Amino acid sequence: MSVAAESPSPSLPSLSEGDDFADILDAELELASAADSASRGEPPGSPSDDEAEEDEEDLVLELDAVGQGSHKRCRVAEQHQDQGTATRPEEDAIAGSVKDAQIKICPPHTGFIGGLCYICGKNQDEEDFTGVPFGYIAEGLRLSNSEMDRLSGSEVKNLLRERKLVLILDLDHTLINSTRLHDISAAEMDLGIQSAASKNDPDRSLFTLQGMCMLTKLRPFVRKFLEEASNMFEMYIYTMGFKAYAIEIAKLLDPGNVYFDSKVISNSDCTQQHQKGLDVVPGADSLAVVLDDTEYVWQKHKENLILMERYHYFAASCRHSGQSLSELMQDERESDGALATILDVLKRIHTIFFDLGVGTALSSRDVRPVIKRMRQEVLQGCKLVFSRVFPSDCRPQHQIMWKMAEQLGAVCCSEVDPSVTHVVAVHAGTEKARWAVKHKKFLLHPRWIEACNYRWHRQPEEDFPVPGLKEDKGKEKVAEIAHL
Repeated sequence: MSVAAESPSPSLPSLSEGDDFADILDAELELASAADSASRGEPPGSPSDDEAEEDEEDLVLELDAVGQGSHKRCRVAEQHQDQGTATRPEEDAIAGSVKDAQIKICPPHTGFIGGLCYICGKNQDEEDFTGVPFGYIAEGLRLSNSEMDRLSGSEVKNLLRERKLVLILDLDHTLINSTRLHDISAAEMDLGIQSAASKNDPDRSLFTLQGMCMLTKLRPFVRKFLEEASNMFEMYIYTMGFKAYAIEIAKLLDPGNVYFDSKVISNSDCTQQHQKGLDVVPGADSLAVVLDDTEYVWQKHKENLILMERYHYFAASCRHSGQSLSELMQDERESDGALATILDVLKRIHTIFFDLGVGTALSSRDVRPVIKRMRQEVLQGCKLVFSRVFPSDCRPQHQIMWKMAEQLGAVCCSEVDPSVTHVVAVHAGTEKARWAVKHKKFLLHPRWIEACNYRWHRQPEEDFPVPGLKEDKGKEKVAEIAHL
């Protein structure tokens, strides 16, 4: 589909409340450290009773609310008390002193950081431990599967209470387009692309990543998209790019650190090579929506995926698809471009999930059937026949375009009949294409299906003509005149 253009224009009680997972982990470690120090008792030459009372008071305050003004650490302490992993100091029945805080003996270990259990300090190499790596939260952090399940359950409760889902956002070709400086075309240089990226304009969308020798272009509408989506979703960046690059792009997209905080996942965080997975995202698969321009990296989570139309701004990004937007001095429109379109889709998904699930408990709802049902409404009532679109030695039912049309709600078949509504062809000279013209059926290019898929709405058929159609119509007109 051609792009619409215009002139340049630890414990995890809750991530859904804007809490930084790294801060919460820090609270876990401080909690464990404070209780561990108390459990060891005082060495010879311990402080006076008055000093001990002050220490006890400080310990209680630290356990209850490390970091005044933050509720996260209170929740950390409360959760550990509920689980029996730490107990508050109690009054001694005889001496009136405070008993030492107790730490539950490991194993089982709930997690390791830097190769050491963050509760008991045991070396991970000495343990039979499998778990989920969370390097994007804290370097060297790995949580046990049971701890991850517990934290995910807690996160789901908080998300639902806040009426939020999870939104996973790819970077390249989805939210931005980047190119290396030495790949800038001569035409782009003549148009001053590099100098435009260096201007100190707060509203600019072109940026130079000096340390990486790259240019980055933000997709039109991206800032408004993030602002509105953040009201409905807990958002994560998930890219196959390197961590340093992902962090730099996150700063461009979220300079105030409002949307993503530490929730920036890169290729080094993937648990399976060349694949992205929701196993490193706290929460449930049933609440996650994924925006990505590449389907094959989400093999285990295709039902969560909304496939994005690829954003190609720079010449190096579209060498095989014609002239770039930058060279044409054009861009996607903000009003009805890809991100504005998908924002409307996300709003519908959110509404259906939270407001239209009457009779179903909120905790048992699943966003994936919502996505599937909305997608099937796009081409509902359409019956398609393909004419020489697929290789002759392949089964058409296995082809991407056929499957895409079915996912959009269309019925696909191999032969024409009166119930067929559309014939999809790459040239108007085929037998089925001529049949479509004769019987006044829609004859259109396969790009129509792609456009419907990206736009989540049935697109005007007349915008996707088949090559050779005008010539054929002209010949038919001449034949009709001669016959008369």
